[in-house]
Amino acid sequence: MREFAVDRTHDHADDRAHYTATAIVLHWTMAVLILGTLCLGWYMADLPLTPTRVRLFNYHKWVGITILSLTAARLWWRLFHKPPPLPDDLPPWQQRAARAVHWLLYFFFFAVPLAGWAFTSAAGFPVVYLGLIPLPDWVPVDKLLAEQLATLHAWFAYALAAVAALHIAAAVKHAVDERPAGYLRRMFSFRP
Repeated sequence: MREFAVDRTHDHADDRAHYTATAIVLHWTMAVLILGTLCLGWYMADLPLTPTRVRLFNYHKWVGITILSLTAARLWWRLFHKPPPLPDDLPPWQQRAARAVHWLLYFFFFAVPLAGWAFTSAAGFPVVYLGLIPLPDWVPVDKLLAEQLATLHAWFAYALAAVAALHIAAAVKHAVDERPAGYLRRMFSFRP
């Protein structure tokens, strides 16, 4: 009978080389929600005022609050679960760029929904999360302020889309080059 040796030398290294299952689920859930809400926001922005538009705005606000909550959960998780280190063979400028892009993403994950929430508060339309939980208005009703916040919300959303596109382009580049080896597997396979 043949015996198979189990190689345990890479277990600890593999553990550090992958994100946790929680981090991966949060990443992909947020990716889907952000893509969906960006598309929804662009679609509904120029619709005439109808019950459909009001319903879509509510869905957009609910997803925004969900993204805000998931971002807070993701940062909390990250405080106690360090992400895997960037590969040593990744050039230093790419390591700096990766860190900068990740922190910009986190900034916009907060900034976009907060600006949207402020806009809807200033416009006099309260956020009632999932139609059940009224959230506080945190800016006063003010038409001019609402217009400014709507513009800020839109620009933050465009900036988020641009930074996310850069993040995706880098991921595609690493997938095509397969350098550094195994780099993308960190976000596709769960830590053992």
